[in-house]
Amino acid sequence: MNFIEKIEEFDVSLFLWLNQFHSPFFDTLFGWITYKFTWIPLYALFLYLFIKQYRKQSVWLIIGAVLAVVLADQISVNAFKEVFQRYRPCHNLEIKNMVHIINNHCGGKYGFVSSHAANTFAIAVYMLKSLSFFHKKWKYLLIFWAVLVSYSRIYVGVHYPADVFAGALLGIACGYLAFAGAQFLMRKFNFDNS
Repeated sequence: MNFIEKIEEFDVSLFLWLNQFHSPFFDTLFGWITYKFTWIPLYALFLYLFIKQYRKQSVWLIIGAVLAVVLADQISVNAFKEVFQRYRPCHNLEIKNMVHIINNHCGGKYGFVSSHAANTFAIAVYMLKSLSFFHKKWKYLLIFWAVLVSYSRIYVGVHYPADVFAGALLGIACGYLAFAGAQFLMRKFNFDNS
């Protein structure tokens, strides 16, 4: 067994261990956490905070936030899922019967990397960089939110831990890149903040 196979075996074992802990309460809770539309009020709050802090320049930060998510989402699908073609745990015939799936939803065939993790971490990092007035406690909450959404993907049976970890790293990179792009646009167009 080579090094990559050992990592994959560990990843599957860790997934099965993490995915086994279920209760009706947590099934419902993580079903909501993993549902992308649950977070629309949070995104609306981010939009409000951008406009409140940056006024005219907020347009560039909003474009940057959209760019962060689009980059993370498109790269996760086109540069990873379609290239590596690693089956999701719920589509893996070797372990499919051991996977606890919520709401009978498995998603697309391939899961490396997690787009949920990539998108959520891209937003979290972008927000942390953009909203400098965030109190330290709020920064921890943003990171906790990204970790929670990412973990939910393991809980609901659609991603291995490595899918989530790699997605988080991709999201962090996209969040930083999009923030740098927004900063560039703000300097280039040099709007006053009124």
